[in-house]
Amino acid sequence: MTQAEAETRGDTARPANSAIPSFVSTIVVLGALLMAMGAVIALVHPAMLVSPDAAITGAVRVYAGYLVSRNLAVAVLLLAALGLRARGMLNTLVLLTACIQVLDAGLDCWEGRWAIAPGVTVLGALLLVAAWRLSGYPFWKIAAWRQG
Repeated sequence: MTQAEAETRGDTARPANSAIPSFVSTIVVLGALLMAMGAVIALVHPAMLVSPDAAITGAVRVYAGYLVSRNLAVAVLLLAALGLRARGMLNTLVLLTACIQVLDAGLDCWEGRWAIAPGVTVLGALLLVAAWRLSGYPFWKIAAWRQG
């Protein structure tokens, strides 16, 4: 089926080898940079991740270490998939990153970190839009998860 026939039927998926829109690239790079910055902060100065009166114990350092590995892995893979123009893999990673951000925003609200919750929410929303642009479908449609 040609792209024109697919559009006539209402399918808006983009071919796997089509160019990645600059908007998506910008959001991916921004998301990767913010994830990497979070990793560096957790590694170098984990006290920035908690309230000013919280004690930095061994347990806090362990969990900060997990944050470092999670954030660095996601950031590196986002940039690698973008660099390789691996559209299907990039879509999956962007969806994963969006889910992380949405869950982080929920936890920020739950724990009363109102200053950062809006920024995390906006980043999550931008990543969901980027995934939509990559696959041609909104994330709640099963086709967004099956497109490669």
